[in-house]
Amino acid sequence: MKLSMYQASVSAFIRQLNNLAAILEKGVAHADAKKIDPKVLINSRLFPDMFPLTRQVQIATDTARGGAARLAAVEVPAQEDNETTFAELVTRVRKTISYLETLKPEQFEGSEDRTVTWQTRSSTKTMQGMPYLQNHLLPNLYFHITTAYNILRHSGVELGKMDFLGKP
Repeated sequence: MKLSMYQASVSAFIRQLNNLAAILEKGVAHADAKKIDPKVLINSRLFPDMFPLTRQVQIATDTARGGAARLAAVEVPAQEDNETTFAELVTRVRKTISYLETLKPEQFEGSEDRTVTWQTRSSTKTMQGMPYLQNHLLPNLYFHITTAYNILRHSGVELGKMDFLGKP
């Protein structure tokens, strides 16, 4: 059986975003248990020139939502970047998952060869759908979710590999 672009993108995005939501929920539980102001964790970063946890989550959800919309050739839904609490970050992740669940496999037919164009902070990029998914979307999503995981793990949240991978 052939792997479809829908399975390779939306299914993978939803799985990782569900894992991210669970990781964030462990973060808030840790803050509560250790009597740490949650804002300390939300504003934590691995190095001064890296984005804090909040921005890592925003970029991960933007990557999944925008990437899937572009592959499906539909309008990218806008979302403000105004989260300041764990609850708001988890809601953002869940809203992204809900959006992804509205997309249908048929919308992705032929997307491996479709030209995808998007704006970065510094330029406009264009790629074919398959390299866009394999060389941009998936690595970008995994990078930001991994960084969010590492920020919380570095902050003392008891996380392990299975939290990142999720249940099979």
